[in-house]
Order: sequence, then C-alpha cells, then structure tokens
Amino acid sequence: MKVVIALGSNLGDRENYLNTAIQELSAAISITSVSSFYETDPVGGPDQPDYLNAVLIAECTHEPVELMQLLLQIEARLGRVRDVPLGPRTLDLDLITAGDHLISTEELTLPHPRAHERAFVLRPWLEIDPDARIPGHGSIALLLSALS
Repeated sequence: MKVVIALGSNLGDRENYLNTAIQELSAAISITSVSSFYETDPVGGPDQPDYLNAVLIAECTHEPVELMQLLLQIEARLGRVRDVPLGPRTLDLDLITAGDHLISTEELTLPHPRAHERAFVLRPWLEIDPDARIPGHGSIALLLSALS
C-alpha cells in the first residue's frame, strides 16, 4: 500500500531530526520518494521557531494503525514531548494517506483531517508526486493553488 508521511521539526538540529526519522522509517517501510526540506512558518499554537518540513512516499505492508504506532514510537525516541498543544517539537510525523483507506477513529483519521489546508504538506508532496490526490478533497495541485 502506498503511504504518504509528512515530517516536521522546529527544535534543535531540525535537519538531523528529519534525516534520522527518514533512516528509521526506511528500516520498516520501503521509501520511494523524499521531498526537499522546506522552511515554513508555524501554524497555530504558541509563539515558536520556524519549521523544517518534508514529505515522503513509501510502500508499506503495515496496517495504518500499526504504522501510526511506529510513527509515534519514532517521535518519542527522538525526544518528542506532547505537553503544549500545537507547541514546538523535535519531530512531528503525520500519516497523511494510506492507500485508499478512509478511517475515523480515536487513534487515527485518514486521510489526515487538515492536510488539504496545509501548504507545508501540499508543497513538498507536490514536488514528489504532482498528480497526487487526497481522497475526498481532490488534486493536491489545485488544493495548494487555492491556498495561495
């Protein structure tokens, strides 16, 4: 199953956190594309440093909930602390899509409920998959142009 994962960091050595997460993910899933890293302004939350964001595409045999658990474990290993909602973080890994799965549970919502309105997800994703679509929302190219 094709999965799309967004990565972000705005504390410490941001580039190192993203690269380490990509390395850890590559041990569990087959990464096929990784976008460039993009410097972005924080969205919501308290005053905080700018983010470094990227998106990767992979092939995966894990069920979506199992993959989400893996993402949370990697975040924790790399120092993610969840004490301030929308606050700064060493690493943020979001499962954006997992095949055509439509999921809405306490633990996971797919596609990611706000990906369609986040340029910091859409821009790097468009770089590596210009024809991508978000189920229920349409073309990421059109979604991104609507945000501009």
